[in-house]
Amino acid sequence: MSGLLLVTLFMVPVTGRAETTLLDEITVRGQRQSSQQESLTIREVRESPARDIGEALQAVPGLSSVRKGAIANDIVLRGLMRDNINVFLDGVRLQGGCPSRMDPPSFHFDFAEVESIEIIKGPYDLANPGSMGGMINAVPRAPGEGPGFRANLSYGSDNYLDSSLVGSYGGETLDGLLGYAYKTSDIPESGDGKRLTEIYPATSPNRYRPEAIDSKAYEINTLWTRGGYKLAKGRSEISYAYQDADHVLYPYLLMDADYDRTHRVNWTTRLHNLSANLTALNFQAWYNRVEHRMDDSLRESSRPSMMVTRPAMMLTDAETMTAGAKLNGDFRLGPGTLSGGIDIYRRNWDATNESAMWMSYDPQPMIPDVDIDNLGAFAEYSWPLTGSLTLKGGARLDYTEVKAKALSATRLAGLYQPYFAPGIAADTDFTEPGGNLQLTWQATDQLEIFTGAASVSRPPDQQELYIGLQRTTGQNWLGNPNLGASRNTQVDFGAKWSGETLFASVSLFYSRISDFIYITEQPDPDGTGPLIQARTYRNVDARFKGGELSGQASLPFDLFLQGSLSYVRAENDDSNRPLAEIPPLNGRLALRYDNGDWFVEATERFADRQNRVDPDLQEEETAGWAVTDVKAGADWNRWSLTGGVNNIFDRFYFSHLSYQRDPFSSGVKVPETGLFAYATLAFHY
Repeated sequence: MSGLLLVTLFMVPVTGRAETTLLDEITVRGQRQSSQQESLTIREVRESPARDIGEALQAVPGLSSVRKGAIANDIVLRGLMRDNINVFLDGVRLQGGCPSRMDPPSFHFDFAEVESIEIIKGPYDLANPGSMGGMINAVPRAPGEGPGFRANLSYGSDNYLDSSLVGSYGGETLDGLLGYAYKTSDIPESGDGKRLTEIYPATSPNRYRPEAIDSKAYEINTLWTRGGYKLAKGRSEISYAYQDADHVLYPYLLMDADYDRTHRVNWTTRLHNLSANLTALNFQAWYNRVEHRMDDSLRESSRPSMMVTRPAMMLTDAETMTAGAKLNGDFRLGPGTLSGGIDIYRRNWDATNESAMWMSYDPQPMIPDVDIDNLGAFAEYSWPLTGSLTLKGGARLDYTEVKAKALSATRLAGLYQPYFAPGIAADTDFTEPGGNLQLTWQATDQLEIFTGAASVSRPPDQQELYIGLQRTTGQNWLGNPNLGASRNTQVDFGAKWSGETLFASVSLFYSRISDFIYITEQPDPDGTGPLIQARTYRNVDARFKGGELSGQASLPFDLFLQGSLSYVRAENDDSNRPLAEIPPLNGRLALRYDNGDWFVEATERFADRQNRVDPDLQEEETAGWAVTDVKAGADWNRWSLTGGVNNIFDRFYFSHLSYQRDPFSSGVKVPETGLFAYATLAFHY
């Protein structure tokens, strides 16, 4: 599908019914979102069979995900992933336990907790440390006035089940909410009729055992509650959530998750209009902990032998803890508004690996109990230069300390030092400034033009600095204690046209990332000695450029047209080769009939061939594809029913981000799901 066709479709003159939900969304996107912002409503999520936030966000231009199995898709924003972007729930930082990202942050909360998802593209979030590539924040659902109740039940192919119950009450002073969600599924099938557990060749030791091929793909229970107290000039709220995920399969990797146990606590107090100049004052404190265990007990590699004397040939126990606090406010200053604050957080990560292939299950400190402590401060000023021209600028300063508490001097010298330059240590620190300047021009009532420049950094994480996994064959997996902080310096241009029945947006960006953290290979440093070649990390200079085009229009006869197109091109300036794991040109086009009571929609999703790959990391080209989805739904008072079929022609295809190149990768691509039918029944009161 050409960009010219999408542009033509977005410029169709339209009329429509202003009372529909879709027209409200057009208004919100046009009037409340700047050109570098996007949003996804829970309506859009619930109309899809998305299993998690990562999969749901594929509907947003510029976002994609890494597929590791049926669930736990890792979010990718304009080609950047992992710690290059921030993913929050109500501003809370959460980190998963798995070194191979089995459990990314978005895995640890449920759709039923969420009202909407906010996205900032590019390094324009100064209120949080490390938003080098952008920020994604899931906004939680708040209790309404009086009693409330919501129930949701989704069922689909492969015994896919997603259910939730949420009860709430909002009084004049106190309010509360209690929710529970349960989701499970069998192993999905791809377009060739095979389950995702059947992708391995018959000779692979990583293939699933026969009894595991048709087992559950995952089983997840989530319970959450929140209680609030209304103050004279604001509100204070405390929330708690617990998630129990069991038997989560990851064909993408060499192991599967036995369990993930997650605790989340969040306390917020938001005050407003405290004085003539102090318009807002917010305090937030939070704590969360994730316990993660993975092993290969479902794979042929765990068959008993002289070496394999336990139920698993290899296993990893990991735990993360993240806690922090923030104080920020808004002040009237001169003709504009000054926003600023301070924040602090600690992130601890500890992981132990045991393998029959290494000294008969001798435990290794894979992530050696590493603390990251960050202290930061920020300030932004929004200055209305004229009635139609607004200048916004700000700065941020962060100080970060990292310490590997369980990395002994002997292990540092014997395992890490031979691969790197002299002088490495089990601790390090970073002091990193950042800032941005943004100019917004409301050229007409309908047309807004945006341009911005920003420079933001992020320090290496515990894995990139200090992971240590020694093997007898294959490759060791090592962090690089000499890594520097990555810095993204980016310029953006955007424009949007918004009216009562039309919203169209175009965004272009160009960024240079100095000291981008990239996977690399290190040769055997000691010849016939005990060490072997290693997979590790290094700093390179990289360039990213691309953009997004999107639109939403109301046509005559209660028809709505939606479409998007996204592209990013990334280059490793050190090697003059493409960067690995970059999504190709992709997009979607949808036509919907919606009269406010019932709707029918057809969507075409597509991606171009990706031939810009990095052969140094054995990255392979991926063919282009196009699939068709259909869905329909109706509302009756407090009830709604939605059903559909994704990939209705049962196409067999791969996302380019379906194959990982770290030492726990399986070496086999994971195909996308084939024909998938689903239905969702919902009730609200």
